[in-house]
Amino acid sequence: MRISVVIPAYNEARNIGRLVEETYAVVPAPALQEVIVVDDASDDGTGAEVKALLASHPSLRYLRHARRAGQSAALRVGVIAARAPVIATMDGDGQNDPNDIARVPRLGADGGEPALVCGIRTGRRTTGSRKAASRFANWIRDKVLADDCPDTGCGLKLYRREAYLALPYFTSMHRYLPAFFLTYGHEIAFEPVNDRPRLKGASKYTNVGRALIGLYDLVGVSWLRRRTLIVPLAEELSGASVSRALPNVARLDEGPRRSVLARGK
Repeated sequence: MRISVVIPAYNEARNIGRLVEETYAVVPAPALQEVIVVDDASDDGTGAEVKALLASHPSLRYLRHARRAGQSAALRVGVIAARAPVIATMDGDGQNDPNDIARVPRLGADGGEPALVCGIRTGRRTTGSRKAASRFANWIRDKVLADDCPDTGCGLKLYRREAYLALPYFTSMHRYLPAFFLTYGHEIAFEPVNDRPRLKGASKYTNVGRALIGLYDLVGVSWLRRRTLIVPLAEELSGASVSRALPNVARLDEGPRRSVLARGK
């Protein structure tokens, strides 16, 4: 299973370099095709920290937004640029453990199901108010969307690139991936993962800001899911498949082409 690790980062100097180095150290080389850091227009040393590692890791890639666009935009840019069929994502703050990428890849083999594995943080290293706000947000989201995901905010996820790119895109969509994978007919799975303390810097989110955006998005996501219709195919044929099945049947255009060639001799 070839994996592209995509890490969105905004002002994560002193965190992002350590995370990149750790990822290369613990994710097995045969599986790890590349690490892509998408810098969401940081104004600290995030870019310099990643660029300093490029010479040491030929498969490390650095992409930078021209202006701030948010985490969902950074993730999508990274996934579009990725070369592997499987994507693993982590937050740039280092709280996700790259050891879990090697430990929990339960995606279905050869394009099978599940198409998404969500990390569920155990022993969360965060303040009481933030933890309570997260629990409430997960509860109300599950009541509305019924995605059965107890921790949609965990940045560590593994999914099939092709399935992800078929989903509708909007800002903040990264928090609704379980619901949309289910809507588009895929199976999802959950795995407990490690949660580590942030070593440097501060969170970019506040409880109030996250709640307001979350409620606004929840209304839109609920509407979009109800308006989405995925129709399974009952049959799929092509002229090429029929020709292969019946090798003695000449194609309709073979006669005229042969006559033209004959006249040219």
